[in-house]
Amino acid sequence: MSQRVRKKIAILGSTGSIGRQALEVVGAHRDRLEVVLLSAHSSVELLLQQAAATPAPVAVLTGAEPAAVPAPADLPRGLRLYLGAEALTEAIAASGADLVLNALVGAAGLRATLATLAAGATLALANKESLVIGGELPQIAEALAPRPFGGPDARIIPVDSEHSAIFQCLLGEDDAALKRIWLTASGGPFFGCSRDELARKTAADALRHPTWTMGPKITIDSATLMNKGLEIIEAHHLFACPYDAITPVIHRQSIIHSAVALADGAVKAQLGTPDMRVPIQLAFSLPERWRPAPQSPADLDLFAAADLSFAAPDFEAFGCLALAQEAGRAGGSAPVVLNAANEVANEAFCAGRCGFLDIEALVRDALDCYPADPLESVDSLEEIDASVRRHVGLKLAR
Repeated sequence: MSQRVRKKIAILGSTGSIGRQALEVVGAHRDRLEVVLLSAHSSVELLLQQAAATPAPVAVLTGAEPAAVPAPADLPRGLRLYLGAEALTEAIAASGADLVLNALVGAAGLRATLATLAAGATLALANKESLVIGGELPQIAEALAPRPFGGPDARIIPVDSEHSAIFQCLLGEDDAALKRIWLTASGGPFFGCSRDELARKTAADALRHPTWTMGPKITIDSATLMNKGLEIIEAHHLFACPYDAITPVIHRQSIIHSAVALADGAVKAQLGTPDMRVPIQLAFSLPERWRPAPQSPADLDLFAAADLSFAAPDFEAFGCLALAQEAGRAGGSAPVVLNAANEVANEAFCAGRCGFLDIEALVRDALDCYPADPLESVDSLEEIDASVRRHVGLKLAR
């Protein structure tokens, strides 16, 4: 019997929440998956442990100080370790990966997304910011063009639970079939709070998400509902869906991961227990579906999940959601401004340098100060991003 050919994968952001769960999936399917590249920002020790365990031949640290990196003689046997963001794009191009999981945090993931597409690899996308800020770039727009949804020519497979759900519901459908996207949201830890209550919330409060275990940046974004706003922009690009046909809906149980209304009146939804290993594994396994890893949660029990509730978001209390919708409709550089301002404000809130509602105020100020200009290139996009970050930083310093 011939030996199974393993799919070569790269995991970018392997020390983060998504990356660690992806490696659990790899561990359960070593006969099917081969890791050829790992990357992290600055978690040197954990990255080296992962490289030794996989074993991956190449690893990249994009933000570590050279003094913190072990000498070559102290690295795991056979590992080549590189430093810097530019080294990561070069490593993607040279990796020979069939599929690259981009689980980097924030706008820093855009260059990796572009490098993956340029290399001809399939992109498993957990870095929503790539599409939020770069969805209008020709390299990304062309990669999203093949239809039907999820067909054999698909270049980008979404990994966010909501977008994976939509992707699964649209498998085999053509563009004309999609009428509306129901984009579910847990509502975060502050569902039902008034503006006065939100003004008193701390980062520790915001990091207590009711249903999902995620990294701090996305958890804070979930508390402000900015995460759902960014996901609306992502869904617009992924599924060529008008903004008016993307409806966010609060679903506290996180059982329905999203739904689509089709042209004939049918509504399809994807349900499951809230566990990111399911969409991660699907991205790795397509066009097949594999059995789950042994440590995965039990199958969804519909009797236990009988009480499902839905509510409209409170746009007045959670103004970041409305700001994201406005930026998405404006297009051009507006989503770049939105995302850059939010990343700086999110980090400042986590560090105790501003209040919860200040995140919204800082983002609104940036959008007011920067016009929505057409995006001319990746370089011009990054110039706008850097300018906005300086602007918000100066506001915080006052």
